[in-house]
Amino acid sequence: MPTTDPIAILLTHDKWATQQILNACAALTPEQFHRRFDMGPGSLHDTTTHILGAMRGWGDLLAGREVAPRLEGTQRSVPELLTLLEEVTTDFAASAKAQPLDGLVTRSRDGKSYTFTRVAVITQVTTHGMHHRAQCLNMLRHVGVNPLPQSSVLQWTLAGEPR
Repeated sequence: MPTTDPIAILLTHDKWATQQILNACAALTPEQFHRRFDMGPGSLHDTTTHILGAMRGWGDLLAGREVAPRLEGTQRSVPELLTLLEEVTTDFAASAKAQPLDGLVTRSRDGKSYTFTRVAVITQVTTHGMHHRAQCLNMLRHVGVNPLPQSSVLQWTLAGEPR
């Protein structure tokens, strides 16, 4: 029976959709994967790295550990990013489920502190990923990928992916 847990759906879909984008990137030349665009972080490589870096940083916050150094600014191949996707999504899901959703976490940035509910962080991470995957779809279209990878929740559901 499919899950009716919205958090499980958000997290499972988010991982699947990012994996679809990375799988499409695996067929690209290095030049296409690193081609600069005037959107998002600027390339498929940089945008997918940013998605994973944001999830890792927010996961660290949810887990109550020191936030690891940012992933942006480092070069990784698609297979390395797929491995990182597995690690980051597994850790984020465990951190998300470790405490009650209405619990609070505080993040400091640029000398200011911000407090969020845990469920707001989970929602931010998954909608942030969706926003940047849309940019990736546009970049993939510009480098000639056709058909574009599936990425929506409805496509995930129709594909019969584990829920």
